[in-house]
Amino acid sequence: MKVDWDQADMAFWDAQHAAAAAPLQQDWAYGSTMKALGVHVLRARVSQDGTPVALAQFMVRRFMGHSLNFVLCSRGPVWLQAVSGQDKARVYQALRRSLPLGRLRWVAITPEEPAGPELGLSKWRRVMTGHSTVLLDLTASLGTLRAQLDKRWRHRLGGAEASALTVHRVGTNPGQYRWLLDAEMQQREQRGLHGLPLQFFDVYVPSRQQPSQNMLTLRADVGRDRVAGMMFLIHGEAATYHVGWNSDAGRDLHAHNLILWRGIEALRERGVRLLDLGGVNTIRSAGIARFKMSTGGRVVTYAGTFI
Repeated sequence: MKVDWDQADMAFWDAQHAAAAAPLQQDWAYGSTMKALGVHVLRARVSQDGTPVALAQFMVRRFMGHSLNFVLCSRGPVWLQAVSGQDKARVYQALRRSLPLGRLRWVAITPEEPAGPELGLSKWRRVMTGHSTVLLDLTASLGTLRAQLDKRWRHRLGGAEASALTVHRVGTNPGQYRWLLDAEMQQREQRGLHGLPLQFFDVYVPSRQQPSQNMLTLRADVGRDRVAGMMFLIHGEAATYHVGWNSDAGRDLHAHNLILWRGIEALRERGVRLLDLGGVNTIRSAGIARFKMSTGGRVVTYAGTFI
């Protein structure tokens, strides 16, 4: 295995990332945004016999005057070929050994796959269990996607479509979507949740020539009143449901059912093949988990964090 650090260019990375419908944390624009926010980022291209087999983007946190480094590959690597568990183990070993950092470093990997014999991390130690999410395949027809909705979810969608709700696409200027992020920050404070900082969006959204390639925001109104909203971050041919807000009126009218459905339609138009509906926690947030799982998407529990 040969590892080239910070040698791949953006065009190559984007093409491979899109072909794999890979996660946000491995997107070039995500890494560039974190760099702009002061995070040290390393990108690796791994080749076997001259053929690229993996890409891995690492976030680096430095301590003790840069002498100690915590290095995280979140939801990666991105596998470019079918790779056996044995070869994956060789990739992980090559990445850890070749990191262009000092000897005092702590390397963590959170692979984008469930636990199993082909994981390739048997010699690493798992320190955290993996989170669960719902993945929705958008390559199916809209008719198929609608048919796979849970009966109650589909009924609520029909009611929302027949209601006074109107759904609008929100622009990509910060002033047009800031209200939704402000609502998200209030929700985080109330529920004790954490997430990307506000500054991330200000940098990530315009990081490409067409900001609409990076974000889709939808708003539901009743008359002149704003009652609900959703934001999706787009990364290549995949997208992640990132922010959602609902008022009491929006909940009564099942606005989120309608907004998510309109979001599915819009994302398909933009060539998105896979929608990550975000983490599901049936204990702490059972209602949100049921909402996501009732879309008919595939529930996946990832292997966890390994050091």
